[in-house]
Amino acid sequence: MQYYTVALDAMGGDFGPRVTVPAAVQALSRFPALKVILVGDRNAITFQLSQLGYSDSSRMSIVHSDQVISNSEKPSLALRRFMHSSMGMAIDLVTEQVADACVSAGNTGALMALSRFRLKLLPGIDRPALISALPTVSGKRLWMLDLGANVSCDADSLFQFAVMGSALAEVHLGHKARVAVLNVGEEEIKGNDFVRRCADMLRQTQSIHFTGNIEGNQIFNDLTDVVVCDGFVGNVCLKSCEGTAQLFIDQLKNRMFGSSIKGWIARKLFSELFIGLKSLNPDHYNGASLLGLRGIVVKSHGSADISAFANAIGEAVHEIKEQVPSRISERLEAVLLERHY
Repeated sequence: MQYYTVALDAMGGDFGPRVTVPAAVQALSRFPALKVILVGDRNAITFQLSQLGYSDSSRMSIVHSDQVISNSEKPSLALRRFMHSSMGMAIDLVTEQVADACVSAGNTGALMALSRFRLKLLPGIDRPALISALPTVSGKRLWMLDLGANVSCDADSLFQFAVMGSALAEVHLGHKARVAVLNVGEEEIKGNDFVRRCADMLRQTQSIHFTGNIEGNQIFNDLTDVVVCDGFVGNVCLKSCEGTAQLFIDQLKNRMFGSSIKGWIARKLFSELFIGLKSLNPDHYNGASLLGLRGIVVKSHGSADISAFANAIGEAVHEIKEQVPSRISERLEAVLLERHY
């Protein structure tokens, strides 16, 4: 059997080993071909494993690190002072080809800086970008990038995001991905100069299925498979969507599970609807990929629970199987060749 090895930053996120270690055990049961390297404080990791009663060392190993990058740490300091942190050592395992991918719920800026410094960028890529899946009304998924790795981007960077996003989406879809640019209107004249120039570049690229501009209220209408924007807009949009979805779910839950007779009736009438709404939970889509690197790095929500972090590990496994960095490199080479001629 061909195994896929994922290095986990066991100390990252709001809960550290209390979440990452049980999630690793859960992922190992879900993916028979998975091996996991837990990077972090050996005593803390071992304690969690003993609590779970897990002792199988054939597919799990521990690499000790006594340094942790805090959520408030500046990326520049992470580069200078924390190369031996749990995050830095997990990334190094990918650099040294001991692991096929790295997953961390830690400091996003530090993860990007360390990944870019150690793994390097693919040829033709100027900046890495965070991408994640989101639900649509049809039950299908779409992918949005950038979600916060770059707060401002020029037209060339946005175009590269479109190329990378389409390559990743097609791995999941199995067919050509539709690509749209997030804008304040559908008309070609709308938006700032960078957005308009990116849209023009995409219209001229036949190998990209560009569907035009898309507005924020259309994102989930299954009009596209990839939504392209800069990291500032993408992060604000994502957090707003997550907050709205959670608000809706919580409000419906409160109405449905009240003790009154009205609550009982609501449970009967809307039980199927509530089950469907669970798919809006951000935990189902946990695992944002840092695209544009020579290796695979997946960023989990810092507040992810065990199931959500296991989903992030699952995303890493899928990208290893599909050799996503190679697919992006091939797609970019084809697009650049097309534009050159």
